[in-house]
Amino acid sequence: MAAAQGAGSGSAGPSSPPASAPGHSSSSSAVAVWEWQDEFGRWRPYRGNVCSYIEQVIQASQQKGRRSGSGLVSSIPLGHADPALAPYVIDIPSLTQFRQDTGTMRAVRRHVFPGDSAAGQGIVWEWQNDEGGWSPYEMNVCVFLEQAHATNHQRVDLGPLGYNYEVDFVALVQTNKTTRFRRSVQRRLDAPYPVPGRTASVSSSNVGFVPYNKPALTGARSTPRLSAQNNLVLAQTGSLGAALAASNGVSAQSLPVKMPKPSRLNQALAGMTAILMSAAGLPVHLTRVPQAASTHKASKKHSSVKEGRKVSKKATPTEPESVVKKYLEELKGAPADEDCMICMEKLSSPSGYSDSCQSSTIRPEAVGRLRNCQHSFHMLCMLAMYSNGNKDGSLQCPSCKTIYGEKTGTQPKGKMEISTFPQSLPGHKDCGTIRIVYHISRGIQGPEHPNPGMPYTARGFPRYCYLPDNEKGRKVLELLKVAWRRRLIFTVGTSNTTGESNTVVWNEIHHKTEMDSNLSGHGYPDPNYLDNVLAELAAQGVTEDCLGQ
Repeated sequence: MAAAQGAGSGSAGPSSPPASAPGHSSSSSAVAVWEWQDEFGRWRPYRGNVCSYIEQVIQASQQKGRRSGSGLVSSIPLGHADPALAPYVIDIPSLTQFRQDTGTMRAVRRHVFPGDSAAGQGIVWEWQNDEGGWSPYEMNVCVFLEQAHATNHQRVDLGPLGYNYEVDFVALVQTNKTTRFRRSVQRRLDAPYPVPGRTASVSSSNVGFVPYNKPALTGARSTPRLSAQNNLVLAQTGSLGAALAASNGVSAQSLPVKMPKPSRLNQALAGMTAILMSAAGLPVHLTRVPQAASTHKASKKHSSVKEGRKVSKKATPTEPESVVKKYLEELKGAPADEDCMICMEKLSSPSGYSDSCQSSTIRPEAVGRLRNCQHSFHMLCMLAMYSNGNKDGSLQCPSCKTIYGEKTGTQPKGKMEISTFPQSLPGHKDCGTIRIVYHISRGIQGPEHPNPGMPYTARGFPRYCYLPDNEKGRKVLELLKVAWRRRLIFTVGTSNTTGESNTVVWNEIHHKTEMDSNLSGHGYPDPNYLDNVLAELAAQGVTEDCLGQ
């Protein structure tokens, strides 16, 4: 797959190092590069003008905070820098990018590079993906490649960076050293990345910002989500400044992580609420259907699981006020210094949604505590969040993602077929293989989808997926059946691979769509896959307790 051809993180030189290691320079100047992590775990840099805007907002927030003593900015809407990024918001305290219409959550990071590196010159190296478009290497690889190119290397090996590729600067191709699969590469000149502390002014007045036109609270309409559980130092440090300083050994001014009170209608809140309406994110791959699927003859048909638009009886929509009161216990006194994670107002103050969400039975100042996890929120905020979701009778804790009730999704009507055949998967030589075939056809979007009444496409169906036919594989299969019936495996949204909107995409649960050759990440062997997918299913509220119900 395309993403497997992109290079990942690391710090090493070509076979014969052309220059100093990326990220270190005797030059006094440096530039800051912000990157987001895609569904394959690869880091992809934002363009230079977007990074300039991010740096400018943080710098302006620092200056304002020093003057007024107010809190620092907690969210940055990227549409101000690039209209194409209107749905995206970066949450600074968690170093996470939110997509407002889908609830997609992705890690972000900031690295500092020498001013005379590729980043400082605005040079980006890219590889051609399966759709014919161009995907950038992560910036430290761009720096690495540019150093080699500038010192007249004809070919460099990305093996020292931990990737099985070789780049030929003469032919402008990248070659997989094992499979010999080749992809074109290109060198593109873009806007230079910003100098920390001296960022260029970028504002809505000169960029043509396109505001995102979805409701402030949106349901779970997601493309694949990336895990929030990352081991990056950026997400683990106690302050943003410490995180930025840790990236490349270049010092940066400390930015204490605080959650101020952003506008209740701003894009960050919309993005946060979309996340809260969705399960905790874990990796999932968008992949093409493997041609090899047709070569395996099934020996036994297990079942065919049909699924329509109607949700199960247990998830029948319920009156919103009743759902909120079912799962939250109203407190007599609100914690004085605690914020509501939904509206960002103090719990001791009225709900930030009191002017847009009203109830005859829930007061704006009412505060409730979820009965199991004990996290507290304005009850009216929970009501607003629930009312703008699927209204399936379930709630999800905005803080710890605990699910109350039975969560259902927005998967279109289709069919799930299961069969087995004797051929073994790599890494599971002691058993045969379970094959799952998902069938979904194009149709018209329902009220739970992004654009009700509009057509949606269904590219790449039927989709073939594989599990080992052993005890754990069969357990995953049974839970996948539950997830299918609850409409959690697919949804209608925007393809992260092709950019096509109003199409059926993978939702929350990682599937293996190839039997072998795990260079792409979509096949076997993968000793951690079954445990990972069980965790993904649990994050959707699909556990062993669901079996037999």
